[in-house]
Amino acid sequence: MKRNIHPVERVIRIVVGAVLMSLAFWGPANPWFLLGVIPLATGLIGWCPPYALLGFSTRR
Repeated sequence: MKRNIHPVERVIRIVVGAVLMSLAFWGPANPWFLLGVIPLATGLIGWCPPYALLGFSTRR
């Protein structure tokens, strides 16, 4: 897996994922907070499967 996400985009994904997942603790009780797992995981790994399938990269 070759990294295809720019470092700035990685930080943004990690922050957005963490905020969405924090809804489990202080927001309404529903399973939508699990959507935060996707941006958090792709931000931590630095690889986005849809980017790889489309041959797209935000990294130089």
